[in-house]
Amino acid sequence: MENSMFCFQCQETAGNKGCVKAGVCGKNAQVANLQDLLRYVTSGLSEVTTALRNEGKKVDVKVNHLVTTNLFTTITNANFDADAIVKRIRNTSAIKKELLAHVADKSKFSEAALWDAGELSEMEEKAKTIGVLSTENEDVRSLRELIAYGLKGLAAYVKHANVLGKENEKIDAFIQSALVKIRDNSLSVDELIALTLETGNQGVAGMALLDEANTSTYGNPEITKVNIGVRKNPGILISGHDLRDLEMLLEQTKGTGVDVYTHSEMLPAQYYPAFKKYDNFAGNYGNAWWKQKEEFESFNGPILMTTNCIVPVKDSYKDRLFTTGAAGYPGCKHIAGEIGEQKDFSDIINLAKTCQPPIEIESGEIIGGFAHHQVEALAEKVVEAVKSGAIKKFIVMSGCDGRMKSREYYTDFAKALPKDTVILTSGCAKYRYLKLPLGDIQGIPRVLDAGQCNDSYSWAIIALKLKEIFQAADINDLPIEFNVAWYEQKAVIVLLALLALGIKNIHLGPTLPAFLSPNVANVLVSSFGISGISTVEEDVKIFCG
Repeated sequence: MENSMFCFQCQETAGNKGCVKAGVCGKNAQVANLQDLLRYVTSGLSEVTTALRNEGKKVDVKVNHLVTTNLFTTITNANFDADAIVKRIRNTSAIKKELLAHVADKSKFSEAALWDAGELSEMEEKAKTIGVLSTENEDVRSLRELIAYGLKGLAAYVKHANVLGKENEKIDAFIQSALVKIRDNSLSVDELIALTLETGNQGVAGMALLDEANTSTYGNPEITKVNIGVRKNPGILISGHDLRDLEMLLEQTKGTGVDVYTHSEMLPAQYYPAFKKYDNFAGNYGNAWWKQKEEFESFNGPILMTTNCIVPVKDSYKDRLFTTGAAGYPGCKHIAGEIGEQKDFSDIINLAKTCQPPIEIESGEIIGGFAHHQVEALAEKVVEAVKSGAIKKFIVMSGCDGRMKSREYYTDFAKALPKDTVILTSGCAKYRYLKLPLGDIQGIPRVLDAGQCNDSYSWAIIALKLKEIFQAADINDLPIEFNVAWYEQKAVIVLLALLALGIKNIHLGPTLPAFLSPNVANVLVSSFGISGISTVEEDVKIFCG
């Protein structure tokens, strides 16, 4: 029986092999296939922009933005709206056609560069021929997809930096040239491996760009206690990763009597000094993305999804859920606004005024804000704790959370760690242990939250700083271990970035990616010491024995 679709880009893919009828994430076959086609036409556009650069011609920054936003749109749980994806395909095809006229030598262009979007039925037929399985060689397919998913994650981070006015033409040019290269049948496995490592290098640069964008705009994150209870005012819940969307929402809600709460990956916004001036910036509501059906129900007010991490929306709150940027869901209102434009959130604010205040689902405080600048400020205290033996080990537990029962491992692992270990975390994986009463070591909390998934960059910077302080010959000689949970493509670029920095022996779970062929997995094991997780007891012995 012919597959209706094929997708294995996320950790929860069916049977850890691939979704073939509908995505575990909730996307249907039509959306999955159209996302494949959007990637294809974006690759074709990238072939044209790469040719223009090779001829010494400049590529407009808006074209770079189009490429990164297109890739962001195809990330797991970002956009379920077929109409929105079709619109992107047509727009990309039209811009590609315009740019083709400026290329001097058109003789070597591939079908992807010359293909024009026609009727929807034609698109759907085309999509059947260009998906993941169109690459027959398993190892080549594996490497192509590993690179592609790294590029998707990198594009997401670059897009967030672009929103805050930061650009890096070299990264954009790399993303576009790499999209072309992974369709090149002449590339050998060794060349694809080299491209994989270069993707990791660019991932480091991309996360540095976003770190600079965030901190130059909103200040360096600082140690902050965040309320997880509720107030008595009506509220708006903002989820996702886009800090600029939050800033615009806070500006527009000033003096309206409406509070703004963060959710899931937006929690780290609470750590930035610039947002603390808003009296209606209330606190954090809820947990990781996968619990949103229950938590969105009890919140009562409108929800703004700024990026990926949408769970299929229940009818009971569909009229309260809004999307913006790369996010989209059929039947939910989309707030328009391109990079650099002011968005109008008045519909959300007006709706919030008619809603009941959120129902309290927990109370108390959580602490975070331990990005690299803050930890460097505490360096003397941390180093002394290490030298005295009070801290024996740092365990980096960054990454993603997910629905699988197997992810309870990370909560149990955190509980089982010896009292002389400190957990370094970022991303929504933190919700598995951030609220546990794990205590502190000489005033240093045993769970240090740096922020969003992209803030895994902080742990690389801190590791390099500790290498310098302790005069270690190799970063892998430090008392730092990596036990990372992954779910989607931003975690892939974080992993590749860590490998590019020379970090080895990373444990990755709860399962190894389905898109890794046995041979490619063996390369990662032999070259970088990557392994999966085992039982809590065995892994605690490995890390702390």
